[in-house]
Amino acid sequence: MNDILWRAVKRAQVPATKEPANLILQNGKRPDGSTLIPWSRGKPMAWDVTVPDTCAESHIGDTATEACRCSGEPGSGQQNCQIAKYDELASTHIFYPVAIETGGTSTHWAVELFQEIGRRSTLITGEPRESTFLFPQLSIALQRGNAVAFINTFDSD
Repeated sequence: MNDILWRAVKRAQVPATKEPANLILQNGKRPDGSTLIPWSRGKPMAWDVTVPDTCAESHIGDTATEACRCSGEPGSGQQNCQIAKYDELASTHIFYPVAIETGGTSTHWAVELFQEIGRRSTLITGEPRESTFLFPQLSIALQRGNAVAFINTFDSD
């Protein structure tokens, strides 16, 4: 997922780097990517991708009774964890917590980022369907990851 986002940002002709070092000096954490030039409001953009498995044993109790914690609603658990993890970036970067659960639901921040990348790519390429190209790429990557996770549940005996 991170590679797809990184390539999409580069397609919009915005220089970016994966897992940039030294953005957060106190705890040494690294987001999945960052632009090298300002993205919005004079700040570069950083993103962090997470794909929580809604069928994982650790999530079954929550998802059996309510929507996944990363269901895209403001204040949901997974994106709040990402925001807290990278809260030091707020002063220097526009931060997008990209959470896409294995069932396919994305946070509103993820969708907003995908649409903005598509809009910027459209300005460069002239192709009005740029944002619609990104969603299937991410969906296929998610399906491949789900297939690998499913296959790994079988015993090798």
